[in-house]
Amino acid sequence: MTVLNITYENAEKADVAQIEGAHTDHFLADESKHEEGVVGTHDAVFGTQQEGGPNYRSVGWIQTMIIMTKTQISLGVLGIPSTFNTLGLVPGIIALTSITILTGWSNYMIGKFKLRHPEMYGLDSAGFMMFGKPGREAMLIILQLYYLITVGSAFIGISTCLNALSEHGACTAVFIAVAAIVGFLTSSVRTMSKIGMVAWIGLICIMVSLITLAISLSQQRPVLAPQTGPWESDWKAIGSPSFTEVATAISSIIFSLSSPPYFCSILAEMREPKDYTKAMICSQSIVYSLYLIIGVIVYYYAGSLVTSPALGTAGPLMKKICYGIALPGLLVSTMIICHVPAKIVFVRILRNSKHLSANTVIHWATWLSCTLGTCIIGYIIASTVPSFGTIIGLIGALFGTFITLQIFGAMWLFDNRPGSTVSRKRWIAGACWAIFIIVVGFFFQIAGTYGSIVEIKALYHVTKQGAWSCKDNSGLIR
Repeated sequence: MTVLNITYENAEKADVAQIEGAHTDHFLADESKHEEGVVGTHDAVFGTQQEGGPNYRSVGWIQTMIIMTKTQISLGVLGIPSTFNTLGLVPGIIALTSITILTGWSNYMIGKFKLRHPEMYGLDSAGFMMFGKPGREAMLIILQLYYLITVGSAFIGISTCLNALSEHGACTAVFIAVAAIVGFLTSSVRTMSKIGMVAWIGLICIMVSLITLAISLSQQRPVLAPQTGPWESDWKAIGSPSFTEVATAISSIIFSLSSPPYFCSILAEMREPKDYTKAMICSQSIVYSLYLIIGVIVYYYAGSLVTSPALGTAGPLMKKICYGIALPGLLVSTMIICHVPAKIVFVRILRNSKHLSANTVIHWATWLSCTLGTCIIGYIIASTVPSFGTIIGLIGALFGTFITLQIFGAMWLFDNRPGSTVSRKRWIAGACWAIFIIVVGFFFQIAGTYGSIVEIKALYHVTKQGAWSCKDNSGLIR
C-alpha cells in the first residue's frame, strides 16, 4: 500500500505539471533517439520502457482498425433489427445514420485531443484537464460504471450463446460464471497488440454469423412465423411507437456505437498516433455498412417477428449455427471489454512508477487484481439483469450518451476557446455544433434512461426472472 500511495501522489503531481504546460518536455518521447519497445523509450502515458517489460506502444494502424471494429461489431449489432422493428425501417435508418455521424465526430475528436494532449489515456484524463480533480474523479466513476455494465452485458451475451448451443444444458447463472472466468483469463494479457492478434478472428466470426443469419432468413421463414400456409413479412416503412419505445430504441443504437471511450485506450497504444484518424474512418465505415445491411435484411424478412438478440430469429437449427459461428467473436469482444476498464485502473494506480512497465511483483499483483475485480463486478451485474435487450438500452441511455456525446462537445469547447487561430465564423460554427452535441446527448440520456427503466420493470413482471436466475435467457424475445 505504501508503494501504491507514493505512486498515486506522483501521479497527482504529474497531473498538475501537465495542466501548467510542463507535459511537453516531461512526457513526450524523443523519437529521434529511441525506437518503440527499446529500453529507455519514454511515453507520455506509460513512462519509460523497462527491460523485459511490456511494450504498450506496439499497435499498428491496421491492428487498431481491427480492434476498433471488433469493439463495436459484437453485442450491439444483434439489437439493430429490433430497433428497426420499433421505429420502422425509414426512421430506423435515419436514426442509425444520424447517430453514426454524431459518434463519428466524437471519435474524430479523440485523435485531435490526443495529439494536443499526449498525456491523455482515458476520458478521466480529459476530465482533469477541463475541470480539475473533481472532473477527473467524476469522469472515472462514470467511465467505470459504463465499462462494468458493458462487461456484464458481454457475459450475458456469452451465456445466451451457451444456452442456445446446449439447449439450456445448465443453469444460466452457471454460464454467466463461466463467461466471467473466461473473461478474466483472456483479458489478463497486458497489451493491445496481443489482443490485436486474435481480434481479426473474432471480427470474421461475427461477420460470418450475421451474414449466415441474413442468408438463412432470405430462404426460410422466421421461427415465430407459421411454417405452413400463406405468410408475408409485416415490416413497416414507418412504425408507430410510444415515446418510451422510441427512447429505448435510440438508446440501443447509441450503445451499439458507444465505443469512443474504448478508442481512447486503443489510441494510447498505437505506434503512430497520427494514423488514428485513418484507422477510425475505415472502422466506422465498416461498422455502419454492416449495421445498415444486416439490420435492413433481417428486419425486411422477419418484420415484427425479429428477436433480440437477432441470431435466434431464423429458427432452432440456424440459431445454433449462428451462435456457434459467433461464439469466438463474443469471446474476443469480452476480452477487449474486460481489458480496457482494468487497464484504466491499472494505469491510474501505477502511473509514473517503474512498476507500470516492469515485470515486478507489484506490477503483476496490481494488474491481475484489476482484471479480477472487473470480472467479478461484471458477473454480479450480469446476474441481476433479466435480458440482453434491456441492459443494452439502459447502458446506452444512462452512460453511453454522456461519454459518447456530451464529453466530446466539452472537449471541443476546451480546445477551441474564443480568440483561437481559427476564423470567427468557423469558431461560431464549431461552437454551435459542440453545444448541439451536448444538448442532444442530455436529451437522449434522460429520455432513454426513463424508457429503459420502464421496460426493465415490465420485463420483470412478464418473465418473473430475478437475480441469479437459472431460466434460459436465449428464449425468443421480441
